[in-house]
This record gives sequence, C-alpha cells and structure tokens, in this order.
Amino acid sequence: MDVFVCAGCEAVLSAPVARVALPVHARQRWGHSLMPVLMESGTYAVDPEPGGPAGAAVLAPGDLRGTVLLPERCDGCCGSAGGDGPNLACVRCGLPVATRVDDCGYWQEVWCDPGATRVVPGADAEVPSRWAELAEECAPLPPVAPEGWWDPRWAAAVGAALAGVVALSGGRPVAVEPGPLAVTLGRAVDALLPPGPPGRTVVPAGPGLPVPEDPRALALVPVHPRTGEVWPCSGGVDGVPLDAAVWLHVAQGPDELPHPAAGRVPAGVHRDEPLPLRPLTLFRADLDVFLRTLSRLPAFHEPWLRRIHEEVRGRGYAGAPF
Repeated sequence: MDVFVCAGCEAVLSAPVARVALPVHARQRWGHSLMPVLMESGTYAVDPEPGGPAGAAVLAPGDLRGTVLLPERCDGCCGSAGGDGPNLACVRCGLPVATRVDDCGYWQEVWCDPGATRVVPGADAEVPSRWAELAEECAPLPPVAPEGWWDPRWAAAVGAALAGVVALSGGRPVAVEPGPLAVTLGRAVDALLPPGPPGRTVVPAGPGLPVPEDPRALALVPVHPRTGEVWPCSGGVDGVPLDAAVWLHVAQGPDELPHPAAGRVPAGVHRDEPLPLRPLTLFRADLDVFLRTLSRLPAFHEPWLRRIHEEVRGRGYAGAPF
C-alpha cells in the first residue's frame, strides 16, 4: 500500500492505497447526469498517456486527506470539471496539489498533480497477477443498467476494443460472433468496415476459454484489472484487449431466456427468473475513447486508418456512423 504526500511540506495527503490499472473509462464524459466514483476505495492508478500532466495519478475522493477546496478554481455546472487547474490545496502549506472532478457527466475522481505530490511506496511486495482467479479480482459487468440504459463502462470498453479490431482488420470486412458482442461491437464494426465475406472473425478468448484454432481470428482477451497486463495469445492469433469486467460477461456466453417449467408452481413459491434487461436505445460505442485509442496504436500511421479517424472525428457524435 502506498501513500501520497505533499511535495512541498511532506504532509500526508491520502489513505494507504494500492496501485491498479487505469480503468478504460477514465477521463470519459457521459451525458449530463451525476456519475459514480471512478476508482474503488483503497486504489489508485497512473495515466501513462494522459491528457493532462504526465504521470498524473487518480484516486477516489474519499481516499484524500489533508486538503482544502479552492472555490475560485471550480469551473463546472453542478460541480468541478477540472478545467481551471488544481482546485485542492495542502492544508499545511497551501500548495495546490490535486484536482477534484465531480461535475455532471464526469466520473467522480481526484487527480494528483505529479509536480506537487509524490508517492511513498509501501513495504508490501508486489503480488503477480493470477489469471485463474480473474473472477475474484472483479465481477462481470452486464451491458444494461437496471434503469434500461447502456452502461457507460461498456461504451468505453467497446470503443477501445473497436479501435483494436479496426486497426487489425487491414480495412477488410470483419465478422463478430452472435451474442452481446453482435449488438455492441458488431454494429460499430459494420459501420466502419466494408461489407462482404469476412476475412477475420472476432471471438472471445482467455482464461477458461479455448484458444482460437484459426490464426485469422481476432481474439478479444481480458486486461487484468490490477496490473494492466493483457492476456497473452498463442498460435499467432492477434489479441484485442477488452476491459476485464466486460470480458467476464462476454465469456459467460449469450444471455438466455428462462426455460418454461413443467407443471404448476407450488403454492407459496415465487419465481425468481426475471427476463434479461433490454436496452431502451441502440448501443453506441464511446466516440472519444475510440478516437483516442486508435490514435495511439502503432498502425495509426497507415493512411487508410487515419482516414477512418478523420472521418469519424469530423462527423462528431451527431453524425457518427455508430
């Protein structure tokens, strides 16, 4: 467990926290409602390729200690969007040390300024990731929230995976197997790539699933939620990283409707077989996550891939093809 301290006076600024991988939905903007906390309590993550200061670390607001809010730097609508720079100062010396974000449409988070804070590492040895226990590290994430809306974490995860699939497609048709992927990732793939007989097929792979036999397969593999390690593919199969919670839901197989029971339900017994949630709208992958991920891939220098990027960015959300 690590602790953040002020670079100016060494005051402790956080509870003990453990480093984990940066969530794929970090820095995501979603609608206009109030969003939940980005990081689980007791954890933090470092953005390796941030839109802000290099090496900025994010943690849950409840894990912060010894800071005071600077109201003049809170620029949001219902809270702070973080656009005016650090808005939390060290209580002891007054140095601006972090930025609290809690405006509508933003995940609630605190970004520690790497120039004003430093991490004091704990004495615990790092525990290697164990893929066999992935289900114990995080829970499967259903694509539809109880209110009937697509979960924004699915939009971000599919947006990132979509960039990987498109980059590995070579600009040729790609098929997506039936199930939750067909109505999420498949719809976006069909919108960006040409029609015709597929050259490659997207299939889930990873712990507990068979290795694709076809070397042309595009294997959707999990990203370890703690270490950020991507499940290693074998046999020359190309892997496309997918958020672990989303992958766990996909790996369970397609949602199935309950099977009818024979006979009558005994008196006093209630059925506990609710139908799977159905979304109120068509799925849309997160446009910003897709564009940001695509621009950071090694294949981005290819002219055809840059054309897709520019076309999607030029249309914006209103005219996006997915």
